[in-house]
Amino acid sequence: STLSTPKSTTTPPPPETPTTTTSPPSTTTTVPGSTPTPTLTTSSTSSPTPTYTTTQPTPGNSLACAVVSPPSTILLLRGKGHDPACAWISNSNQCILIPLALLLHFYYVHSASLSTIPVSTTTSGTTPTESFTTTSGTTSSNFITINATTTSTTFKTLPPGSTTTSGPTATSTAVTITGSDSWWLCNCTKAICIEDNIVQVIPIICNPPPKPTCANGLSPVPVIDEDGCCWHWECDCYCTGWGDPHYMTFDGLYYSYQGNCTYVLVEEINKKVDNFGVYIDNYHCDAGDVVSCPRTLIVRHETQEVRLRTAQPNTLQVEVTVNNQLVALPYKKFGVSIYESGINRVVEIPELKMNVTYNGLSFSIRMPYSLFGNNTQGQCGTCNNNTADDCMLPNGDIADNCETMADHWQVVDPSKPQCSPGLVPTSSPSTTPTQPCKESSICELLLGSVFKPCHAFVRPEKYYAACVFDSCVLPNLDLECSSLQIYAATCADQGACIDWRKHTNGVCSHECPPGKEYRACGPIKEMTCKSRGQNDTSTKQVEGCFCPNGTMLYDSGVDVCVKTCGCVGVDMIPRQFGEKFTVDCKDCICLEGEHGIVCEPHVCDQKKVTCDGEGFYEVTEVNPEDSCCPLYTCKCNTSLCTTKAPKCSLGFEVHSYIPSGQCCPVYQCVPKGVCVHENAEFLPNSSVFVDKCQNCICTNDVNVNTQLNIISCEHVPCNTYCQPGYELQPVKGECCGKCVQTKCIIHTADNSELILSPGDFKNDPQNNCTIYSCVEIHNQLVASTSEITCPAFNEDSCKPGTISFLPNGCCKTCAPLDSSTPCSVRHRTDFIVYKGCRSVDRVDLTECEGTCGTFSLYSAEANSMDHSCSCCRETSTTEKHVVLKCPNGHSMSHKYIYVESCSCQDTACSRPHSEELQNNEEIDEASALNQVTRAISLTSK
Repeated sequence: STLSTPKSTTTPPPPETPTTTTSPPSTTTTVPGSTPTPTLTTSSTSSPTPTYTTTQPTPGNSLACAVVSPPSTILLLRGKGHDPACAWISNSNQCILIPLALLLHFYYVHSASLSTIPVSTTTSGTTPTESFTTTSGTTSSNFITINATTTSTTFKTLPPGSTTTSGPTATSTAVTITGSDSWWLCNCTKAICIEDNIVQVIPIICNPPPKPTCANGLSPVPVIDEDGCCWHWECDCYCTGWGDPHYMTFDGLYYSYQGNCTYVLVEEINKKVDNFGVYIDNYHCDAGDVVSCPRTLIVRHETQEVRLRTAQPNTLQVEVTVNNQLVALPYKKFGVSIYESGINRVVEIPELKMNVTYNGLSFSIRMPYSLFGNNTQGQCGTCNNNTADDCMLPNGDIADNCETMADHWQVVDPSKPQCSPGLVPTSSPSTTPTQPCKESSICELLLGSVFKPCHAFVRPEKYYAACVFDSCVLPNLDLECSSLQIYAATCADQGACIDWRKHTNGVCSHECPPGKEYRACGPIKEMTCKSRGQNDTSTKQVEGCFCPNGTMLYDSGVDVCVKTCGCVGVDMIPRQFGEKFTVDCKDCICLEGEHGIVCEPHVCDQKKVTCDGEGFYEVTEVNPEDSCCPLYTCKCNTSLCTTKAPKCSLGFEVHSYIPSGQCCPVYQCVPKGVCVHENAEFLPNSSVFVDKCQNCICTNDVNVNTQLNIISCEHVPCNTYCQPGYELQPVKGECCGKCVQTKCIIHTADNSELILSPGDFKNDPQNNCTIYSCVEIHNQLVASTSEITCPAFNEDSCKPGTISFLPNGCCKTCAPLDSSTPCSVRHRTDFIVYKGCRSVDRVDLTECEGTCGTFSLYSAEANSMDHSCSCCRETSTTEKHVVLKCPNGHSMSHKYIYVESCSCQDTACSRPHSEELQNNEEIDEASALNQVTRAISLTSK
């Protein structure tokens, strides 16, 4: 079916006529399922009467939906001129969507059968009779009556404060509804079905409610009621933290806490939002590990975990990660929006109407009371406008103080193994400096005239106490600035903006990057080229770095200040519309429109070159005139040459030269003008070591055959004279011989020198009783002097002509005068020396002696008897053994002859032969040495 409505007009009645009824041409409307022809009558108590026109729905306009239940009724409201209107079919249980502009003051939805299913319905039929009476003003009274063939419904609008016997009364703040059905009309008007097809229409009048006092000291905020008509005051849940650190709970309770673990700031008591919470990661920020500072703020919402982390301690540098991945701001995904607002990073969750700000030194959490009232727990306390239960523990108990409570909200953090939830310190950390100190003068600004405009909105005493604490405990970190900063931020939130940093003598100054300037009172969201046409109704301000006057931010994600809103490309340089430029070797133009910058490849005219010849290769160089079009030239690289430099022998070196027009060199070996010896090179006039016996030098003369310099040598001069007793002997490895002592040098009694070879002995020329000898023992020459001691001798008792010297040439002997001495054995004790070895003790030696005039002495070294031509001889002998000790430490057994008896024998002097001696001993040819040894032994008696 189709809906067709002719134009109808009403004629304004005279001013004094309270009610006017008009009858336009009839319109018949046919609806599937019913055949009534309703008559629409509208009455009011005011004039003039406007004319309304009903039109078909126009795509793209606002739509309204109206549904009522049987009986079958059609309501047509015609707008003025060509404004769209609304159609309602009751018994079809369908919703007709019609563009909505002006429906008198009504937009209604039946409370019992509300539906939002868009259904297009058209009607055709008769034209109803319409009557309108309107009243101007805000307290108008209207009623509308709808008559059908089977039912008749009357709409009646009562003035505020009026009552009926069967309907409710609208007060200034609420509506009491009685009757069977009710529904809302537009502009906060409610329709009530009373009885007998009479509908009462009641406009809602809202009176401003009284302004409450919030426990946290902040101003309450107006909140629209659920019906969308009236509003009420609420105290937002607002928690802050700053410094080392200090907390202000949702209800305004102040405390300080120095834990260095990760804690719950706020979670829901009754979980309504999936995986929701705000957490803080603290760390010790002093050398003594006494106080803590915030390091990371963590916001969890459903599938995302946002971390706002301080990049550098005690700074406003903050990096943002989402699910452990760094993100660029602004960021918006899965119901979480993150952006910069002045010095702050803001995490906003529009669905929850909450936001979290953090700047590295302080944080704040704002949550609506309507969604989180009486449903928060953690270090920020409970949000119920009552500080009594702010120190609530996880089990619901109330702690004596919030410092103790804060310990219990520790969470598991893998990065902090030293922290373990459940292990609560036995004592609360101290929040009072142990040593009294004078607070920083910066703290006094909070109580002075600088912040006085804010004192009426936010009391400064708690922030002042925190500032004093920070300046005393950590005087070198300038943490007191955080107390002023968070107080100024809270003041700005309450509408009092304070420019305070310029009063701190640079201690709390804030440096801005190039191209930005600091403002204490800037917009929460800086205007950009894309947002400049939008109306920002926010009046709150924040401090931060903003674009200078006369410029604006190009975009929230492009941190560039521009004078005119043109284009900004990857080079972050602002361009004006129509400006042409080259970037990344593309020719671009800034165009006004959706695409902005349009680029095409940069065209280069230069042709490539061909590099011929060995060693040449093509090189691409930067063109100083056009960096996008390189210059192609030929360069020489000798490493590409196939001819390698030869290896020259010692004394020669490689010389190379490059012929003109070529790249590869030509090589040849030329003399270096040096001498070569033993694989070494020597410069002219330098010494050359050939051997120790020669002094050699490298000359400038060149050997024609070898082309090497000649080495000239001279033998090292040697000393050939040696002192007496020394001989020149060669030394291995030395050029010259060495004088080595080969003979014994003996100084005699008359100071003359006597030189003896090893094994020689010699009597003193002046005294035969002194014997000098030389012996070599272990390659050492040993000179010795022996003195012979003679027995007493009296020449007067000798027979004349019998005086003679003993064989040693020292002692005398003779035949005695008084009687003839019989030939007999004479005993004496002496050492036996044989081949340098000597008896350990003196041994008993015998010899024959008597007046026979002959003598016979035993020679131990010769192991035989020496005879004179006398006849006193041994008649019997025996062989005895003695142990001799040698100089080298060895021992040897020695046999000698022992005379048993002697007698005078008239025989010729001859040497007797002893068969045993000849078989066992060899006669020592060195008899002279034996005599010396015997003389030595005699001397030692």
